[in-house]
Amino acid sequence: MGQISLWRMIKEDFCIVRKKDPAINSSIELFFNYPGLIALVHYRIAHRLHKVGFKVVARIIMGLTGFITNVDIHPAAQIGRRVFIDHAIGVVIGETAEVGNDVMIYQGVTLGGTSLDKVKRHPTIEDGVVIGAGAKILGNIRIGENAKIGANSVVIKDVPKDCTAVGIPARVIVKGRAKEASAINKLPDIDRALFEYLLKRIQILETTLDSAMGEDVALLSEEHQKEREELDRIYAAFLRSLKG
Repeated sequence: MGQISLWRMIKEDFCIVRKKDPAINSSIELFFNYPGLIALVHYRIAHRLHKVGFKVVARIIMGLTGFITNVDIHPAAQIGRRVFIDHAIGVVIGETAEVGNDVMIYQGVTLGGTSLDKVKRHPTIEDGVVIGAGAKILGNIRIGENAKIGANSVVIKDVPKDCTAVGIPARVIVKGRAKEASAINKLPDIDRALFEYLLKRIQILETTLDSAMGEDVALLSEEHQKEREELDRIYAAFLRSLKG
C-alpha cells in the first residue's frame, strides 16, 4: 500500500467521488449522500487505531459507522488509495480482506470469508478492479488487476487480471481488458445467450420432425392446427423480444 499520511488518503477519498460520480452537484453532498465515503473515512481512522493496538476502540468506531451507513468494514481489513464505494448500502468487507488502489465497489458487495479459522480467509482485490452491485467474493481468493465482476455474481475462485467474470458460480467469460475502464454495464447476457441457443435447437428439432412426418402434418385436426399456429406466434414474439 505504501506509506502515506492519513489525511492525504482521506483527501483522495473525497476527490475520487467527485471524479467518478457524475451525479454530484455540490461538495456538501459528500457529507450527506455518500455513505461509502463516510464509512471509508471512519475506516481510515479506525484502521490506524487498530494497527497501534486500540482494537476495541477501532471496532466500536466501525460498529457505530455500520449503524449510521449500513456499511460493515472490519478495521483490520487493508484498503488502498482512491477506492470508491458507490451507493455502498449493504457492503461488507471482512477482517483479512485486502483491497488495492483505484478499486470501484458498488452497493451490496460482500468480500466474505469461508473459514472459521484465524487465517487469511477473505479475498484479495488487486488494483483497478470493478465489482458490480450485489456481487459476493468469498474465501481466500485473488481478483487480478483490472478485472471486472458482474452484478450479483458469486466468485469462489481466482479471476485472472484483465478478465471479466459473471454468474453463479462466477466464470470468466471475457479475457483481456475492456476498452472502457468501467464497462460493467457492457457485460454479455449469458442467460439470454442460453435461451437463444435452446430456442434454435428446438426449432431445428421441430423442422426435422415436420420433415419426417411429411404428409401426416396435413392430416392434423383443425383444432390442433390452430394451437400450433398460436404457439408459432408466441414463439415469434419471444424471438422479437430477445432481439429488441
